[in-house]
Amino acid sequence: MNLQLSPSPTEMEQAFYRKDASYDGVFFVAVRTTGIFCRPSCPSRPKPENIEFFTTIRDAVFAGYRPCKRCHPTEVYGALPDWVMSLMQRLEATPNAKITSAELRSLGITPERVRRWFREHYGMTFAEWCRGRRLADAFTRIREGAELDDVVFANGYESHSGFREAFSKTFGVSPGQSQNEDYIATQILETPLGALLVGAVSQGICLIEYTDRRMLEHNYAEICKRFGYPVLPVTNNQIEHLRDELSEYFTGTLTKFTVPLVVHGTAFQERVWSELQRIPYGKTISYDEQAHQIGQPTAVRAVARANGMNRINILIPCHRVIGKDGQLTGYGGGLWRKRLLLELERTGKFPGNEASE
Repeated sequence: MNLQLSPSPTEMEQAFYRKDASYDGVFFVAVRTTGIFCRPSCPSRPKPENIEFFTTIRDAVFAGYRPCKRCHPTEVYGALPDWVMSLMQRLEATPNAKITSAELRSLGITPERVRRWFREHYGMTFAEWCRGRRLADAFTRIREGAELDDVVFANGYESHSGFREAFSKTFGVSPGQSQNEDYIATQILETPLGALLVGAVSQGICLIEYTDRRMLEHNYAEICKRFGYPVLPVTNNQIEHLRDELSEYFTGTLTKFTVPLVVHGTAFQERVWSELQRIPYGKTISYDEQAHQIGQPTAVRAVARANGMNRINILIPCHRVIGKDGQLTGYGGGLWRKRLLLELERTGKFPGNEASE
């Protein structure tokens, strides 16, 4: 199949003049008369004879263009905000610290902004996120045989009753009954494609989602419902395994993941997702082919919907499914991510999109 990784000039021009944000990151628009380059969704409207197109930030910069201050094209690939990184590093250094609203303001961050960001990206407020980290540490230490007194006070609780109440509310059982319980550990991992929210139970990975995707909140709620476990903002062995493998994948040195997956969906969804995992690294198929391969050739639309409901991106490679005509279509993380993933798998190198070296 003839795979079209880059849109045609006509398609790029049409996308730019209709301000189609789904093309952000797929290509960049440079304006000769101003010397700047933009996202396709930028509100500016230069004349067609004054523009040219680039598929990477690097190419635009090396051609002498500077990034637009209106649409900030160099930020299209996403990253954790500096203030979020600062808070997380602060808590890594002192895990049991309680950061008050007054302390946040002293750091130049409003509590409202913190609450909103953590709710949008973790499904919980910052206070709940901090409490979840403390309780996850307590859960682990109890299962490892630590004395309850040590666990209670090491995690910042002033009394046994307060600790027991918080623990039971989160895990649904008392500390002494937690030996056979589990939880969903969650972390945000930085990647060349932007931040990923990943989730894992003790048996394997159950969530890999782009933090800017509209389906994030739905998928987050879905794993909570399907597993019936509390979600806690900590890491575990499966997430650290995934972290290592993703790092190797994005450098082109890993072509097959070994971290186990825990997939909970409908019977049909699981058949579709299982077929996705059979697509070899560096190869693509169409939705029609995928439907034939699961034995339901007329279920092309249902297959496409099931692909869209995939909650474990990259490892269940729905990015390897393209249109019948070879065009890139239908990726919840954005077409720009799909293009970069396929280019990585085609060449063994992640496409250079840095603004400078």
